[in-house]
Amino acid sequence: MTKFKALLFDLDGTLVDSEHFHFNTWNELLAESDVQLDYHDFLKNYAGIPLPGNASRLKELYVIDTSLEDLIARKEWLTVERLKTSEINLMPFVQESMDYFFSKGIPMALVTASKRPDVDEMFQKNGLGKFFKLLITRSDVKNSKPDPESYLLAVEKLGFAQEECLVFEDTLNGLKAAKAAGLTCFVIQGNVDDHEKLAAADQIFLNFEEARDYLIVNDLI
Repeated sequence: MTKFKALLFDLDGTLVDSEHFHFNTWNELLAESDVQLDYHDFLKNYAGIPLPGNASRLKELYVIDTSLEDLIARKEWLTVERLKTSEINLMPFVQESMDYFFSKGIPMALVTASKRPDVDEMFQKNGLGKFFKLLITRSDVKNSKPDPESYLLAVEKLGFAQEECLVFEDTLNGLKAAKAAGLTCFVIQGNVDDHEKLAAADQIFLNFEEARDYLIVNDLI
């Protein structure tokens, strides 16, 4: 395997434990339509899918009267508002791993389906922003994950060959986007039940400590 010169990271569920937050904000919004989501169903069917896709699916499934544009806009507004007062923790071993990669001078990019205001608000809370040379958000592309556009744009802006870039993801949509862009993708997923559907990943790890140790032992960075 080629030695990697750049690392590209998904945000939600990969670096930050934000799925509960998004689950709660959706339920707060959907309560107006007498709809409440189940958390396990949310993780299975909505995690890792960009907001417009989830909004469209929820509107159709629960016959929500609100227009799709208004539903998306209200979820975006509620997300920014609730981020101001919510604490969102980093995933296990993320801080130590990012510190290590940063100490080695490895260029790092964030490639996320979240919008830029959401990312900025999260970074104010957790300090992750200092690690990234480049941010590619949903605000920067026409087609979000699983379309490869965001990863292709990141690789282009970083200036490295595709085989020199390593992606970290946690969901099937993110994995599909990375592989469609011709990139090596390591999945960080603590839920073993999800590993079968993520089998297209180049490697699957339970946490970032395992992934970091694998890279070091195999001299890949």
